[in-house]
Amino acid sequence: MDLNALHDLIEPEAKSLGFDLVRVAMIGGQSDPTLQIMAERPDTRQLDLGDCEALSRRISEKFDALEEAGEDPIDGAYRLEVSSPGIDRPLTRPKDYTDWAGHEARLKLAREVDGAKQVSGTIEEMEGGEVRIASPKGIRVIPFDAIQSAKLLLTDRLIKATAPLSAEGADSILTQED
Repeated sequence: MDLNALHDLIEPEAKSLGFDLVRVAMIGGQSDPTLQIMAERPDTRQLDLGDCEALSRRISEKFDALEEAGEDPIDGAYRLEVSSPGIDRPLTRPKDYTDWAGHEARLKLAREVDGAKQVSGTIEEMEGGEVRIASPKGIRVIPFDAIQSAKLLLTDRLIKATAPLSAEGADSILTQED
């Protein structure tokens, strides 16, 4: 199965709904194959349940039409999972490293870079195809094409940065003392 081809089939459907595609992955192995789609609204970096339903429906309709035409993009049975990336989101695109500069991340590398197969630290910047990470061992420069997978680490700073934009109603919360 060609994940790049699946990405290319799914991305126009996400874009048509105003979403950015974050990740397309097959998870669950042979016993429980699941096509996992993560997308986000560019302005909120999230999707709500209605957004997930709309994208799921669009993908299903497109894949059903391809199957009827004899061009099934995925052989065999699988589940479709559409979600928002979540707070400790995967970093899959170069723009993710720019968008999340100043936040902590863990990068698993496809090949060793300066003696490391994994690097954790604060994202400094993405420039010229390289990610700069401030780690306890100093600044690490990692070629983007050497990154196998990466995700943000849950920190107080990340929680604050991803908090809901509106605190409307928060002043009406009542607390009860013992």
